[in-house]
Amino acid sequence: MQNANFTHHFLIAMPAMVDDNFSRSLVYVAEHNDEGALGIIINRPLDLSVKELLERVEIPPQISGFDASPVFFGGPVQTDRGFVLHRPHGEWQSSLQVTSEIALTSSKDILQNLAEKGEPKDVLISLGYAGWGAGQLEDELAQNGWLTVGADPRIIFELEVGERLDAAVRLLGIDFVNLSDVAGHA
Repeated sequence: MQNANFTHHFLIAMPAMVDDNFSRSLVYVAEHNDEGALGIIINRPLDLSVKELLERVEIPPQISGFDASPVFFGGPVQTDRGFVLHRPHGEWQSSLQVTSEIALTSSKDILQNLAEKGEPKDVLISLGYAGWGAGQLEDELAQNGWLTVGADPRIIFELEVGERLDAAVRLLGIDFVNLSDVAGHA
């Protein structure tokens, strides 16, 4: 697994995952390199709407539609900080371009634009992120903690939250209920 790059992949937590932060989680990996990996959990909504978050950071929404949009628990690292996974990528003060269409932004200017113009069109806002140090994700993969599959942006931006994990598993041609909590090596 040396030199593997899982940027723009999903990590699917195996049923035996005991860490409550990641049990039954689907993580979108925004960056993976020799220094580690960074991802956002995309299927764990918080009891907080985007409208409430905007009001908390003193950006009153000037358009409607944010009441039903949840903020997500993006992971256990920096849970007091917001991250916006979005498409199109656009030009923001602090962005990590993941693909030609998708970026992860952590600057407030994107929230201001979202509140005023409703753009970028597709967003997933999280508090916190999932992070791994150098070699840590590779170790977890070697110990069968995660399944990986190339990411499909439709799962992130077009499916209901409750459908995302199963849809990602189906990209592998299997059903989540058929995953065993016991793994082995051939």
